[in-house]
Amino acid sequence: MSDTEALLERRYRALGRNAPLFYERPVHLVRGEGARVYDADGRAYLDVYNNVPCVGHCHPHVVQAIARQAATLNLHTRYLHETVVSYAERLTATFADPLDAVMFTCSGTEANELALRLARFQTGGQGIIVSDFSYHGNSETLAALTTCFPTPEPFPAFARGVPVPDPAHDQGSEEELAAIFAAHVAAAVRDLQANGIQVAALLIDTLFANEGLPRRVPGFVEKAVEIVREAGGLFICDEVQAGFARTGDAMWGHQLTGATPDIVTLGKPMGNGHPVAGVVTRREWVDGFGLAANYFNTFGGNPVSAAAGMAVLDVIEQEGLQDNSRRVGAHVRAGLDRLMAKHPIIGNVRGQGLFFGLELVQADAAASPATAETKRLINLMRERGALMSRIGRHDNILKMRPPLVFTTEDADLLLSMLDDALVDL
Repeated sequence: MSDTEALLERRYRALGRNAPLFYERPVHLVRGEGARVYDADGRAYLDVYNNVPCVGHCHPHVVQAIARQAATLNLHTRYLHETVVSYAERLTATFADPLDAVMFTCSGTEANELALRLARFQTGGQGIIVSDFSYHGNSETLAALTTCFPTPEPFPAFARGVPVPDPAHDQGSEEELAAIFAAHVAAAVRDLQANGIQVAALLIDTLFANEGLPRRVPGFVEKAVEIVREAGGLFICDEVQAGFARTGDAMWGHQLTGATPDIVTLGKPMGNGHPVAGVVTRREWVDGFGLAANYFNTFGGNPVSAAAGMAVLDVIEQEGLQDNSRRVGAHVRAGLDRLMAKHPIIGNVRGQGLFFGLELVQADAAASPATAETKRLINLMRERGALMSRIGRHDNILKMRPPLVFTTEDADLLLSMLDDALVDL
């Protein structure tokens, strides 16, 4: 039995056989640097999946910031600390008014849970609207709201799931598709109200990543948000996947729309893998909720977490990573378009900046989802040395979301590997 097989058996015993692992042959990773990770045999893999280390695996500036603060002081957040305050000021300065205060947490799940509490406190309502193929966390409430895979928790009576039109498949102009989504949201509002449930919030990721990264339609988000606000609800924007300059054209995904959220939730990329997350909203709402709930978070936004978050913002700014996302993302997109012209299994190219995907389809008249082929392609790419995943209602869309330090050379290697794997497929 190899070392990897022995470790896998130990994992089964310690963590259970159903704790998820990527790939048919799990990858045993031992270190990372930039856009690459390395396995126990020393083999390098191009990381085209992980947005958690958003400024690159083990970025020296982030590592040094964490180590320096950990060697100085790390306590919970009920003591005054300069770094915590300075980070909160710098982070909120990246948002438009009236988003001017932050509540720190330790995970994206915790941030979304807190956002729901805040929305319900502020509106007096309980009703939550999500898309009908979404994921926002794994607490009991958020697991129940999950619609992209089965959970033991039943979908709650206080919630409604709405379908998100996909311009690649649904008929109609952009205006018509935006109107269709708005109509779905309006119907959800009416149904909640008919059952005596006041609307508290619409909770979405404006890139609709889990839904398959459908092409962005002007007015799509804005019309839906307007309907929810007219009903007394708030707009919660989940920026865990879309935020921190990933799109290239904006720091935050919602800034590509005409709708400023009432509440923004942040997660995994915030500390480049260090467990820090947060909720950004209006200062007066934070004050009111904190007074009523006596809210505190023992380690959310502690001095080490704040140092990690500050270092991430340093790297994004100093290394020009938003521009890199835009420039390299466009390079990848052009290469994926060329692959689509060559390989009939590619139905369309999706995404923006350093978040992109390929929808794979069958050769039949209906261009049916090529689900099995997508799973096989991911494993073929793993064998060639590139890590990625899949998304979408039919699991037939390649999900590629590399660290923001991804270069044009990395992109060319990815495209070459994809071309080769598609030939084998």
